[in-house]
Amino acid sequence: MPGAMNPAALARLMGPWQSAAGPAYRELADVVRLLVLDGRLPLDTPLPSERSLSETLGMSRTTVTAAYALLREQGFLSSGQGAKGRTRLPRSAAGVAAPGMSAPDGLLDLAYASLPASGEVVHRAFSAALNDLPALLPGFGYEVLGLPVLREAVAARYTAAGVPTTADQILITSGAQHALNIILRAEAGPRHGRPAKVLVEHPSYPNALDAIAGSGARALPVAVGGPGQPHWDLDAVEATLQQHRPAVAYLVPDFHNPTGKLMPDPQRRRLVRAAAAAGTVLVIDETLRDLNLNGLDSQHVAAFGSCVSVGSLSKSHWAGLRTGWIRAGREQIRRYAAQRTTLDLGGPLTEQLAAAHLMAHFEEPLPARLAALRDQRGTLQELLAEHLPTWQAAAPDGGLTLWCRLPAPISTALTVIAPGFGVRLAAGPRFGVGGAFEHYVRIPYTLDPGSLETAVRALRSAQNRLEAAPQLRRALPEPPRVAIA
Repeated sequence: MPGAMNPAALARLMGPWQSAAGPAYRELADVVRLLVLDGRLPLDTPLPSERSLSETLGMSRTTVTAAYALLREQGFLSSGQGAKGRTRLPRSAAGVAAPGMSAPDGLLDLAYASLPASGEVVHRAFSAALNDLPALLPGFGYEVLGLPVLREAVAARYTAAGVPTTADQILITSGAQHALNIILRAEAGPRHGRPAKVLVEHPSYPNALDAIAGSGARALPVAVGGPGQPHWDLDAVEATLQQHRPAVAYLVPDFHNPTGKLMPDPQRRRLVRAAAAAGTVLVIDETLRDLNLNGLDSQHVAAFGSCVSVGSLSKSHWAGLRTGWIRAGREQIRRYAAQRTTLDLGGPLTEQLAAAHLMAHFEEPLPARLAALRDQRGTLQELLAEHLPTWQAAAPDGGLTLWCRLPAPISTALTVIAPGFGVRLAAGPRFGVGGAFEHYVRIPYTLDPGSLETAVRALRSAQNRLEAAPQLRRALPEPPRVAIA
C-alpha cells in the first residue's frame, strides 16, 4: 500500500488556488476535489498529513483539518484521520460520471426533460393490453412494421389533424431516437466516399446530434435565435439547403428542444419548399407537439408537403412505453422497415397494445398535465428572477424546458460543480456543435415546485462558488457525459 502523497507534489498539482473571496478551508477542499474529479489526483491515494500539508502551504493546521473534514463529508476522502484518509469518489459522483445513467439518489436531475407516467391512464392501458395479449401469442411475435392496430391508430390521429394518412405510411419504433437512427441509416449514408451532410438547428437535441455523428454524417448547424428572437432564420436555412444540398434536414419546429420555440405556419411552408428544391429529406421531430401550453395553432409540417415525421408517446404520456413512430410515404416506409431489420426485428408487443389504447384516449391526461406544466413553468421563471436575476430565459409557448442565457460562459464549469450542490445538469455545449453555447444551460420545469426551488437555490450557490473563485474554472475537468432526455 503506498505511503502518503508528498505535500510538495500536491502543492504543485494545486497551482495558484487561493483567493480572498471565501474561507480558505473551503477553497482548499474545492481544489483537491477538482483534482480528484479530473483524475490528476488518483483514487485511493493517501493525502499528506494535516501537519505536513499545513507547513508546506504556509497555513494553519486548523484550516487543513477543516478542509479534510469537508472532503470526508462530501465523500471525496475516506474516513481515516490525517494520512490515513484516501481519495475516493462518492457514490453520487461515480453515478453522475457514468454515461447513460439517470441521477443517483440525492441529486435533482435537470438533465432529463421528462414527465412521470400519466398515472391511472397508463395503468389502465397496460391492463387492457394484457387482456389483448393472448390473441397474439400463437404468432411469432415479430412485427417489423409494428402492430397493425397501433399503426392504424397513429394514422387516424394524423388524418384527424388534417394530414390524410394510412396505416402503410406508419412504422412503429422503440421511441423517437430509434426512429431517427433508422432514418439516418436509410438516408444519410456516405456519398461518393464522403460523409453525408445533415442540416440541424443550432442549438439542437443532443441525442439527435449524437445519432448524426454516429451514422458517420456531418452536421450543418443553422442558428435558432436566442431569447428575444421568436422565429427561425429561414433565409439562413434556405441558403444552407441551396448551397450544401444536404441529404437530410432534421428540425424540431414544435416547441423546439431546447428553446421551446414554435415555428409559424408560413415558415413551415417555406421550409418544405426549400427542402424539396434542394432534394433534401426533411425530417420533422414532433415529440413535443402535444405539449402546447399557450394553446397556439399550428399545422403539421406534413400538411404543407413531403416530409418524414417522427412522433412518440414519451413526452406526452410516458417515456417508459418506449413507443414512437415514423410517418412517411409508402415506399419510404418499406425502405425504413428493411433498414430496421439491421437493428432489430420489431418492438415489444405488450407496449404497442398499451400504446394503441392510449392513442384511443390520447387527450384524456393532457389537460391536467398541461395545467401542471404551466404552473411549474411560471414557478421556475419566478425562482430564476428572484435567485438568479442575471439569467435570461424567455417563456416558451410549449415543451418542457427553459433555455437560459448565463451572465458568463460558465455552463461547463457549472455542470462540473453542480453535483456537489445536489444537482445534475447537461452542459450547454452538449446542445451544439464545436463547443458552442457555453453561455447557455437548459433547465426543465418538469419537477414539482418544491424541487424546483431546491434546484434553483443550489444553482445559485454553485454560481456563487464560481464567482468567488474564478481561477477554479481553469482547473475544472471535462463535464461528465450524462444521459439527456
